[in-house]
Amino acid sequence: MKTIINTENAPSAIGTYSQAVKVKNTVYLSGQIPLVPSTMEIVSDDFTEQAHQVFKNLSAVCEAAGGNLNDMVKVNIFLIDLSQFATVNEVMSQYFEQPYPARAAVQVSRLPKDVAIEIDGVMELPNVA
Repeated sequence: MKTIINTENAPSAIGTYSQAVKVKNTVYLSGQIPLVPSTMEIVSDDFTEQAHQVFKNLSAVCEAAGGNLNDMVKVNIFLIDLSQFATVNEVMSQYFEQPYPARAAVQVSRLPKDVAIEIDGVMELPNVA
């Protein structure tokens, strides 16, 4: 049985997908791009600001599912410029505590709305008695 996760604190879906889908204690988070939820506009052209907005959006979806970023077990980062890898590490360190999730970071040719970064992932919720 799956539960659809939806929150107004993250951008609404811009296609045929849900913000996240929960199956038992596992939550599959769709890719988040740097849209401001209230306006659905890109936060800025600045890469660091885009990265922060993406993590804020992911955090909102995690919270709506009953967890937080530190419950994420896998993160996939898509960048249009892999030279931004160090910046991603710096920004990510402000949102996650050790032990960090497993992660992949890849360069892609283009992302939705021509943003510079998109992140998706998997979260495992703690067992609730």
